[in-house]
Amino acid sequence: MPEKLDFFFFYGSIHTYLSVMRIEGLARAAGISVAWHPFNLREILVQQNNTAFARNPVRLAYNWRDIERRAQRLGIPFQGRPPYPVDPDLLALRVGAVAASQGWCADYTKATFRAWFLDRKPPGTAEHVADILSALGRPAHEVFVEAQSPAADTLIKDATDAARSRGIFGSPTFAVGSEIFWGDDRLEDAVAWVTR
Repeated sequence: MPEKLDFFFFYGSIHTYLSVMRIEGLARAAGISVAWHPFNLREILVQQNNTAFARNPVRLAYNWRDIERRAQRLGIPFQGRPPYPVDPDLLALRVGAVAASQGWCADYTKATFRAWFLDRKPPGTAEHVADILSALGRPAHEVFVEAQSPAADTLIKDATDAARSRGIFGSPTFAVGSEIFWGDDRLEDAVAWVTR
């Protein structure tokens, strides 16, 4: 029986907030571990010609309302629409890739999404990323250097290729071997699949 849930996510995804806030508690209750995999969803969306979401104000309004309803039902704080879109230069993603390789991705990601959704500090803004790193006791300058290195490029490419090879097309996606579960509303299903 697999005991690990692979969590593929993108820092610019509004739908990922709820999962970031919930996944560790659900995994802990089920006795499983979570592997955090930040990847470049933007690259996959462009490749799949699936980039209309942010340009569709009707759908975007629905999605924000849906997140608000789910957050209320799940007891997760939601302060209304935060800035969007975010992470234009993929700095949040680059730092997330470094964090994943060094074992502190969960803390960085939770702090990033909390800052975005609750404090209106968009991911990928250098000042905001530096504040988060400092709060986590990480040396911002050193992490930024690592995040801009060829090694970070490779980490992002590998994670994105892994997502692509599994047929992942959105964030959040949870994977158990070759089985994928897309969307926060499938998180419980994914956890159940691990423990079946």
